[in-house]
Amino acid sequence: MCTAISHAEEEALAKDKLIQFDGSESEPKWLAENDGVMGGVSKGGPELKYGSLHFSGVLSLENDGGFSSAQADMKYDFSGKSGIVVRVKGDGRTYQFRLATDARYRGSEISYWAEFETKKGEWVEVKIPFGEFSPSHHGRQLDGPPLDVSKIEQVRFLIGDGKAGPFSMEVDWVDVE
Repeated sequence: MCTAISHAEEEALAKDKLIQFDGSESEPKWLAENDGVMGGVSKGGPELKYGSLHFSGVLSLENDGGFSSAQADMKYDFSGKSGIVVRVKGDGRTYQFRLATDARYRGSEISYWAEFETKKGEWVEVKIPFGEFSPSHHGRQLDGPPLDVSKIEQVRFLIGDGKAGPFSMEVDWVDVE
């Protein structure tokens, strides 16, 4: 039998998550990185409010741009875990969840990414197995190395779906399973 849980029960469950955006000192600092690093003009970034991460802005394809991201540096060892779980409320667009380790290609960071869909105005739990993350370097797919989940150094939300215009996603929490 399926039963609904109360808002208080839902809040209690969220307290046990890896990242819960509660404003505590243990929460990572979230920063924006947009396509301006390569000449683009997209605007966007993270804002913590009302106990969640709000990631919004305007994506532009001008000057070969087209991405915006919210990232946090943190050290995690996800050994023994199978993947990432995030609870998001989006705008119907496709986003990416990215992880970085100490792996490098030509001296700079390799990003491991996986896409996920959002439903406009609806909260959804997205589960991403670690086996679905693909390595890339500056937007180019790589053949390896494989993701080493024992050496996580950064997590990131990114939008780069090739569609100019406003975007908005709210993140309630991030966890591993």
